[in-house]
Amino acid sequence: MIRAAGEHGLLVETGSLELSHRLDAALRAKRPEGVVEIVPGPDTVLVVAPGVDRARLRARLEAFVAEERGKSGGAAEGPVVTIPVVYDGADLDSVAELAGIPAGEVVARHTGRELVVGWLGFAPGFAYLTGLDPLLETPRLDRPRTSVPAGSVAVAGPYSAVYPAASPGGWRLIGRTSVRVWDVAADPPSLFRPGTRVRFEPA
Repeated sequence: MIRAAGEHGLLVETGSLELSHRLDAALRAKRPEGVVEIVPGPDTVLVVAPGVDRARLRARLEAFVAEERGKSGGAAEGPVVTIPVVYDGADLDSVAELAGIPAGEVVARHTGRELVVGWLGFAPGFAYLTGLDPLLETPRLDRPRTSVPAGSVAVAGPYSAVYPAASPGGWRLIGRTSVRVWDVAADPPSLFRPGTRVRFEPA
């Protein structure tokens, strides 16, 4: 289904993260005329196109969706980014306790899987990394911190993340990295984009 979203946008309801990634990649490869922004989410893709004939754009998007639905196989693999991490986070021991495993195993499980950027949100450059080991799925803090340092590596629910800038946050901190995942002077400013594969390794 495709819905109007504000004055200039259309929201495509894809129903899955995989289709969101495939549609995002297809639209960026063959961007319809007038489209200025494409924002994928877990089961939607927002397309912003000020001044464009909305009915015509809707028809184009329906064609894109039909084409991507008709393709076999999973989402195309994105680039790989390796993030070195010092695993000394303030919540590492509590994550270990909740999981019922030693802290060293938390590190092993966090570095033992390739995660995938699902979508960006919450703050500029904040990427929700999917594919976390289920044993590391932990609830957010009851009382969020008023400030989490940039570069903090954290887990919450089924996701992991790297805080792109200092900000309040309620995720559980398991480590830190010196890699800048958000730089307004860079092009693009975010190291991550939907579909990027992320590998953590002990620093």
